[in-house]
Amino acid sequence: MSFWAIHGIFFIFFLFFFPRLTMLFTGIAFAWSGLLFWLGWIFAPRLTVAILATSVYWHTNTILCILAWLWALGGETFEKRSAKTYVIKSMVARHNNAMRDVN
Repeated sequence: MSFWAIHGIFFIFFLFFFPRLTMLFTGIAFAWSGLLFWLGWIFAPRLTVAILATSVYWHTNTILCILAWLWALGGETFEKRSAKTYVIKSMVARHNNAMRDVN
């Protein structure tokens, strides 16, 4: 089964920017409704998309699966790094404001 026979470019766009919503509203969540799927859906939606893409489309769309893995691993790393930077910057700013108020 080919990915392009079922889905289009908008599906990839929505999986890229809104993986949880896309999996929930397109029926993927109900087709793969095991415990591991729901844990992946909650904690690592990009990795879940890459795993599902590999299991279904590896033989017909290998390049698409490789891109899904690059996107999943790179996106998770970037998301965690930017969240960590945001938390640290906000904590430092709060600390500096508190110190300024004390003086």
